[in-house]
Amino acid sequence: MEFLEVVKRRRTTNGPFLPDPVSEEHQRLLVEVAAMAPSHFNSQPWRFVLVDDRDTIEEVARISADSMTRLLEEGTFWKRYRPYFRFSEEEMEEKRDGIHFDQMPKVLKPFSRQIFSNTGQAVMNRFGVPKTLGEDNRKLVAGSPLLLAVLLDKTEYRPGELSGFYSVFGMGAAVENIWLTTAEIGMGIQFVSTPMEIPENWKRMQDLLQVPDDLELMAVYRLGYVPKEQRRPTIDWSSRQRKRLSQYVFRNTCATPEPDAETSVEPGAR
Repeated sequence: MEFLEVVKRRRTTNGPFLPDPVSEEHQRLLVEVAAMAPSHFNSQPWRFVLVDDRDTIEEVARISADSMTRLLEEGTFWKRYRPYFRFSEEEMEEKRDGIHFDQMPKVLKPFSRQIFSNTGQAVMNRFGVPKTLGEDNRKLVAGSPLLLAVLLDKTEYRPGELSGFYSVFGMGAAVENIWLTTAEIGMGIQFVSTPMEIPENWKRMQDLLQVPDDLELMAVYRLGYVPKEQRRPTIDWSSRQRKRLSQYVFRNTCATPEPDAETSVEPGAR
């Protein structure tokens, strides 16, 4: 694909991957393109763990599911992320950010705003929804043929110092290189985010991956090949809208928004 086409086709994969193992060639390619990212004084502070051991993947899946269930049952999820939820095309068009819950059972659609709220949490707990969604999450992670752990070298990653910022900046560029490459080679990728929201579960992840004291575990992703026909989950979301130029670009000073372009690159979803 042409480069801009790759950028436009970048996605987050919410659904399952094919069971096929990720080839050694593609695994090597992903970490090689990561190394091409810019870093402060070419410090290259990133480190990666490629995980294809089934027992390890299954344990990560259990930790992720436990984390999601707890976040939902305790209401932490709703408190942190409710500002990003959108429930109609009109709301998404107005805000042009966040995620649009455009896939859910018909019976729930009239009550979507109530379901995804602090009040709705009690109802969801009563019907065991957190456990159901936690189990769905476990299946997704467990069904992934490859996990990728991203770490930073603590000699460079020093939070509160400029080197800490530079390290995170470089890590982001490295991960974006990986993400774009998945679009080129028919793969998908998704952030396994919930364990890092519960400190003791993140510690379980660190122990599982045998992270040494001189490295900091920053993120874990699941990867695999994407099936041609993707069936969406019962409850799913999209995020294809992007802010208009006038909402995030300025000319010369922050007092002068950049006019909106007549035409723009159609962004990728999610």
